Amino acid sequence: MKSLMKVVIALAVSACLLAPGQFSMAKEKKITVGGKNFTEQYLLPELAKALLEENGFQVDLKTGLPTNMARKAVLTGEIDFYYEYTGTAYTVFYKQENPEVMNDPQAVYRWVGENEKKKDLIWLDPVRLNNTYTLMMRRQQAQKRGISSISDLAAYVEKHPKDVTIGIGTEFWNRPDGFKKLAQIYGLNIPFENIKKMSLGLAYQALKDGQIDVGMGFATDGRIAAFGFVNLEDNKQFFPVYNPAPVVRKEVLEKYPEIQNILKPLAEKLDTSAMQSMNKAVDVEHKSEADVARAWLKEEGLL
Repeated sequence: MKSLMKVVIALAVSACLLAPGQFSMAKEKKITVGGKNFTEQYLLPELAKALLEENGFQVDLKTGLPTNMARKAVLTGEIDFYYEYTGTAYTVFYKQENPEVMNDPQAVYRWVGENEKKKDLIWLDPVRLNNTYTLMMRRQQAQKRGISSISDLAAYVEKHPKDVTIGIGTEFWNRPDGFKKLAQIYGLNIPFENIKKMSLGLAYQALKDGQIDVGMGFATDGRIAAFGFVNLEDNKQFFPVYNPAPVVRKEVLEKYPEIQNILKPLAEKLDTSAMQSMNKAVDVEHKSEADVARAWLKEEGLL
């Protein structure tokens, strides 16, 4: 009888010792969030990270990825989700170019979401901001040359082909929604030697310093207003709508369905103006992405 009691006690003690660890493992939630290689794509993962951590997740960030690598990473399971843009998926991944779809926020989101399900990728609620591509000029120079749209730019280049130097991102050169196609649609015949390929960050500084006359950028970038630039009107509606949305692997969402509600406030509150301000805080005021993201979340009452 005593031997039996000893066994029972030993088992009870073992259970007590193991239980905390087992409970901890059961409650442990880990997720890897990816991001691309420009300011907004460092901020979006930081915003998601802060909200997920607030809800008990351990979050690993893998940012600084080109678009093709971010896409590959989510498909192979290297990351669990990242923020992709509806216009990028529609034109780059699926090679589509129907203006009635790509210029309509709801239509392009529905189209992309339905097709991505076939790859076991789920598009959660899209964020309100539209980070479309843009061609920028220094405001005073644009006004002096009478340029307010991309068609105006094309007409000016036709008369003064050697007077315009343009700086574009390397990735933007070959994309279906990129410079080659844009030049074809608008008849923008800039001599090849006047096209300077550079990183996105350098294009803003080069335009500010007068090293180029036109720069390619993003509509939500805070440096546009800070540096006195003006966006040229995309009067032929070449650029698609670019609403970012979390693209989550199906198995991850099935494991952690709460992710959708955790990230939903970003979709509801984060607009173009707010993102411009955050981008400016990072690129112009040199604050860290993590600090800027947490400050905005606190200001919105989300932390």
